[in-house]
Parts: sequence; C-alpha cells; structure tokens
Amino acid sequence: MTIRPRTAYITGGSSGLGYALSQRLLSQNYHIFIADVSLDGAKELATTYNMPSVSKVHYAGTDVSSWDSQHSAFKQALQALKGRIDYVFPIAGIGEGKWLPFAEESSEGDFVKPNLRTLEVDLTGVFYTVALAVQQFRRQEKDEQGWKGKLGLVASICGISPVPALPVYSAAKYGVVGLTRTYGKMLPAEGITVNAVCPGIARTNINTETFYKSIEKDGILASIDGVIDAFMEMVEGSGSAELYVCGPEGYVKKEEEKYDAWLQKSLDVLDEAHKGFHYSGP
Repeated sequence: MTIRPRTAYITGGSSGLGYALSQRLLSQNYHIFIADVSLDGAKELATTYNMPSVSKVHYAGTDVSSWDSQHSAFKQALQALKGRIDYVFPIAGIGEGKWLPFAEESSEGDFVKPNLRTLEVDLTGVFYTVALAVQQFRRQEKDEQGWKGKLGLVASICGISPVPALPVYSAAKYGVVGLTRTYGKMLPAEGITVNAVCPGIARTNINTETFYKSIEKDGILASIDGVIDAFMEMVEGSGSAELYVCGPEGYVKKEEEKYDAWLQKSLDVLDEAHKGFHYSGP
C-alpha cells in the first residue's frame, strides 16, 4: 500500500524561517507548497528535491497582503498537493517601517495617510492564510491521529512584551498571539490545532546582516534550529493555543496568564455571548 506523504503550505517559505522549515519538512519526505513574493529559495529547493518521477516542492508568487493573491495560490496548492493540506504555516512577514511623518515633513493643517504595510503583511496576511486553512481543514477527513489539520503561526517576543520603537510590528504580533490563544482553544473540537512560535531576534531578512553582526557578541540571537524544532513539536503533538518562546538555547512554552476571579468571569461571559459567530453547533 502506498503511504500518502504529509503535505504543508508555507507562506514566506522561500527565505528565512520559512526556508529553514521547508528544508526540515522536505528532509522528512513532506510535499510542500511555498507561497512567497520572492521565489529564489523555492526554486533552489525544487532543484534539489524534485525528481522526474515526483515533485515534492511546488510554489507560486504571492502577495500575502492580498486576499486574491493568497486565494489563487492556495487553490494551486490544493491541486499540486492532491487535494489535502495537513499543515499550514503563515510565516511571511516584514519588519517595522516609518508609519507617520515627522512634524517637519508634513504640511500645516494637512494629514497624511499612515503607512500600515507592516500590519497588512504581518497580521491581515496571517488572517487571510488562517481563513483559507480553516475552511479547507473543515472539509477534510481526520487523519490517522484524529486531526483534520494544524496551523503553526509566527508571532514574536514583541507580541509578548512590546518594544516602544516597534509600535506597528508589536501590534501585529500581539494580534497573532491573540489569534493563537483564542482560535487555538476553539478549533481542537473540530480536529484543528493552532499554535505559534515567538522568536527573539532571529537571523532573517527582517533586519540587515550588519545589525545581526553587531549583536552577535551579546549572545542573544535566537536559534533557528530551535524555532524549527518548535514547529515540529506542533506538527507531532496534540497541544493547541500554545506559545513557543524561542531564544538562544532553543524554546520554552509560555505559561498562560492566571486572572483574578472577576476578570476570568468577565472573559467567560464574553465568550459565551459571542459563540454564535464561530460555532455552528449548540
């Protein structure tokens, strides 16, 4: 009997953390689809892993901030991966940018539209990917472990402790943490898990190599292998709504906050009152 290969859809899989995860999955015989704005890394992986008899690597140029672009890529992925996607990793992201002009850069009495590109890529783009994944997972049969699909998101230490000079990036990553902590509790009943890695400063394309070299001596760079190990625990495990804080020595799971009784009761009441938006059952 032919064993079906496990399949994964990865945004941002052509570079950085996404590329490292793609390599790990391919080394374990996964078939993957990479959706990325740049495809150099994806093409390299295809050259290495694709054979005349079987293609393990598929890809499409994708702007994750565009629903139409993501929708198109996801449909291509379903076709390439034979109609089932086991794991979805929304990894594509960008760093902080200047979102407002300084006083001397704007005309008196006028207002400039803010630059929210970081929010569009790092949060709206993630929601688009999650929306596609959840809709597809709900249509799939459970696998041999009882799961319809699993989501592995990318937050940040900036989504746990805000950095004053990174207001838009921190807001986006807080949003990813919030999505993980909520949807990750709701969806396991449907056979779907949602978890997130929260890397520290990891060597990716978000910052310059000059920046990374300047802090090497401090010993604070997050281990890329540790981040990928966390992703693989998500894949193999049954946990959900968990945050994996990734630093120089690997990763640890962040314990969930404990609340005062009045606050916990308030949260429970709000949850019960709004279930109709997300639960189709009783």
